[in-house]
Amino acid sequence: MAKRAGLPWDAILGAEVAQAYKPTPEAYLRTADVLMLKPEQICLVAAHNGDLAATRRCGFGTAFIARPTEHGPAQTTDLTPTESWDVVATNMEDLAGRLGV
Repeated sequence: MAKRAGLPWDAILGAEVAQAYKPTPEAYLRTADVLMLKPEQICLVAAHNGDLAATRRCGFGTAFIARPTEHGPAQTTDLTPTESWDVVATNMEDLAGRLGV
């Protein structure tokens, strides 16, 4: 995704690096450790309200971007934000604008 869109990611980290699976706190907190950052210095961008709730409990910032057809045209979950996340955006460009980047 990053290569095709020309996105300058510093890192894309997942369960392999954290050696833990979402939504356990270790999945998020170990990622912060790997980046040598405090949770409050990181914002998780996700289309899943449950992931955002778990990261918020760990002290991370939260940004919601809906992916309404991720599970096909009949998707019924995660169509809208279920909490007042730090940022709600329509896409990555909108998110960048809302963050002032």
